[in-house]
Amino acid sequence: MNINIKFSKLYVSIFIALLFHISGAVGILHSPYKNWFIQNTPLNLLVMAVLLLYNQSQKNNYFIAFAIIAFATGMFSEMIGVNTGLLFGHYTYGSVMGYGIKGVPLLIGIQWLVTVLCSGAIMHQFQHGIENRYSNAGLKMKPILHTISFVFDGALLATFFDFIMEPVAMKLGFWNWQNNDVPNYNYWCWFFISALLLGLYKIMPFKKANQFAIHLFIIQLLFFIALRFFL
Repeated sequence: MNINIKFSKLYVSIFIALLFHISGAVGILHSPYKNWFIQNTPLNLLVMAVLLLYNQSQKNNYFIAFAIIAFATGMFSEMIGVNTGLLFGHYTYGSVMGYGIKGVPLLIGIQWLVTVLCSGAIMHQFQHGIENRYSNAGLKMKPILHTISFVFDGALLATFFDFIMEPVAMKLGFWNWQNNDVPNYNYWCWFFISALLLGLYKIMPFKKANQFAIHLFIIQLLFFIALRFFL
């Protein structure tokens, strides 16, 4: 693929992501159409997921398998959480997120996939830079330390994203926690489930580089930070 086409695809995708999130933030915070923007959250999530997959350079069978596993793991974990409280804690989803199975909107499985892919892409880029520095210094990172760092730091990143998102999601009616209190157990579950998925992401043979994933994570994080402070 011509490099100009690659950059065009990336830049157009970033522009769309910025347009959706900036419009959403302004619409929710400073317009009389707040409810309209909130109700169209599913469209935002779907468009971002499509753009993320569109920018994935290699969609081989391993990547497809990982995407299915990440979606299914997210859905199954949330079903356990919603229906038993054994994972995450006691919470329920509102109607904003759309159609669901066993009390869990399908978009939640998609958001799990998006979060893990973005966290994985960031860690891949970060470790690639570290490896280059090690190589220039004549050193080499041990494979086991490389993997542990990837999984641990990536899971922390995914959990941090959830930490920023939680109070905003409650205010927007995405989901509700018992007694309006997010338990620490939720974040522990997020960390361990993310770690399992990122471990799988790390070992499965498909190209990990995805520049749009890095930009999307930052855009979504800034979106929720803005709403957390000003909503």
